Amino acid sequence: MPAPVNDNSSVFGRYFIWLAWIIAIILLIYLFQDLLEKQWNPNQQPEYRLTNAGQAEVVLQQNHYGHYVTQGTINGYPVTFLLDTGATSVSIPAHLAKQLELTKTGSYLVQTANGSVRVFQTHINELTIGNIILNDVNANINPGMQADEILLGMSALKKVEFTQSGKQLVLRQ
Repeated sequence: MPAPVNDNSSVFGRYFIWLAWIIAIILLIYLFQDLLEKQWNPNQQPEYRLTNAGQAEVVLQQNHYGHYVTQGTINGYPVTFLLDTGATSVSIPAHLAKQLELTKTGSYLVQTANGSVRVFQTHINELTIGNIILNDVNANINPGMQADEILLGMSALKKVEFTQSGKQLVLRQ
């Protein structure tokens, strides 16, 4: 006659296996999220240096999608920039402008890829990327933008020299 099966240990074993699978899935999500974030923004800590002439220089790597995304600051607050040479001005989503404590000074219409949008003029006292520091940058607050990235347009980029070689972009002050 076979030994009686202990139902409590069988149930405990099933719960333990389910718990192990759930923990494994959570760990995989965490690891893949980090990998996906690095693919979107390979410049989370941009490489920077001084040239022989003493100029501040930042080297950015192109992301998986062919864009240049990097970390920086606006008036001391950490932000994520998406470089956009087609944008006339630095464009900040309205929800981020509130967090950055930026003041609206007037409104005007702009043409975007999504059509005409009314934006609000604002001013950035200090914008940084690596060791590059830009002062007095004109920008706009765009209520139509839902992303968490700030478009780094020509109102900032015209203050630096930039060159692209392969999948690398060098910004020089």
